[in-house]
Amino acid sequence: MRIAFLTAPEGVEQVELTEPWQAALAAGHDPMLVSTKSGKVQAFHHLDKADTFTVDQVVGDVSADSFGGLVLPGGVANPDFLRMNDKAVAFVKGFFDSGRPVAAICHAPWTLVEADAVRGRTLTSWPSLRTDIRNAGGTWVDEQVTICDHGPNTLVTSRKPGDLKAFCEAYLDVFEKEAAR
Repeated sequence: MRIAFLTAPEGVEQVELTEPWQAALAAGHDPMLVSTKSGKVQAFHHLDKADTFTVDQVVGDVSADSFGGLVLPGGVANPDFLRMNDKAVAFVKGFFDSGRPVAAICHAPWTLVEADAVRGRTLTSWPSLRTDIRNAGGTWVDEQVTICDHGPNTLVTSRKPGDLKAFCEAYLDVFEKEAAR
């Protein structure tokens, strides 16, 4: 399965990109780095610059139909930049409209809020997003991983880098079940 990993050109939390990416590769999937600009993505370790990663596709040049699922890594700046980009928001919304699974960790649900994709759903995130999720019509819970099968697709969310092992197991399980349908 081709899996889109959507990030802004700067601000993605490196471990929230690399661990789910490696888990996808190990499970035989084809991860693709999608961003709002071509070139490289600058990852961070919290507030410090980390490695850069080459962009495979630009968000305006691809659609949700090109992928079996979407992973939204966190980082504070990453989803804030993405939610301000109309093409990125439309790309995310496309996964919900077409019934494809989505996984988001840490601050990534900010992009889901902007895409109006949390209404009626139960999800988790970094605790500071709790009010934003509730104001957008979602139910926020403090759990390591939350799987919400509401509407045409399944949403997998997790709180923080410490939850990555459980997040990777959950999102891969959901994506594989969705692909088998």
